[in-house]
Amino acid sequence: MPQRRVITGRSQEPRQRFAEELRRLRAASGLSLRALGERLGWDASLFGKMENGETLGSSEVVQALDTHYGTPGLLLAMWELAAGDHTQFRERYRRYMALEAEAVSLWHFAVSVLPGLLQTPGYARETLMAGGLEGKELEQQVEARMGRRELLEGVDAPRFRTVLSEAVLRTALLNTPEWRGQLEHLTEMSERPNIVVHVLPFSAGPYGLDSTDVWFLRLAQGRTVAYTENAYRGDLIEDSAAVEKLQGAYDVVRDLALSPAESRKFVLRMLEEMPCDPST
Repeated sequence: MPQRRVITGRSQEPRQRFAEELRRLRAASGLSLRALGERLGWDASLFGKMENGETLGSSEVVQALDTHYGTPGLLLAMWELAAGDHTQFRERYRRYMALEAEAVSLWHFAVSVLPGLLQTPGYARETLMAGGLEGKELEQQVEARMGRRELLEGVDAPRFRTVLSEAVLRTALLNTPEWRGQLEHLTEMSERPNIVVHVLPFSAGPYGLDSTDVWFLRLAQGRTVAYTENAYRGDLIEDSAAVEKLQGAYDVVRDLALSPAESRKFVLRMLEEMPCDPST
């Protein structure tokens, strides 16, 4: 049997196919991006980014487009396929990094590893090595992670709040001097006016964010997006209902955590309890 030929000329990659369909439908309607934005009540630049494949948008936006174009459920189904495409994880992370650079405030929960924005080179190297990186790729990733720390520096640095599970602080590095340096760096960073550090102690009991690191980015337009991450994948979440649900869980965790002053004392006690370096 002869091989079946693809005759549409359209992309077979879900994200790109979704963007192509958005462009096709708008072209058929004869509307400009500005006119589409005015009719649906969203900024025209959002629709431009969706049509260029830079973002998928939220489910609310896609449902509005389905209604506008008279394609009930079609665009939403394509959006779900694009959002679930495993090949897009790296693209989502790139999108997250671009949004992180634009954020006016960030808040975060760490279940097992310190956030990259607060890591020392030694901590970054050991954790990345544990993930299987080595050689040139390892050094490139350490350098990239250290470059991210510049985000919290300068007069226009965004506000950053992190809640650290006690497990994060009890998982010490194998290199004791490096671990001491990391804890000292954490206390120094917590003294900066734009940075707030909380510790969620084991005594707080069960909580709703017990398996995933979560980032929230507040953007200049007033919109908030979330990024969840585990050892195998990361997901950028722009749907407002899903972000709000995560925020509710985060608020509960923050309420259970120690105050910033108590958290700093917690880390200082850990430093005091560490064994002295035999070389000193």
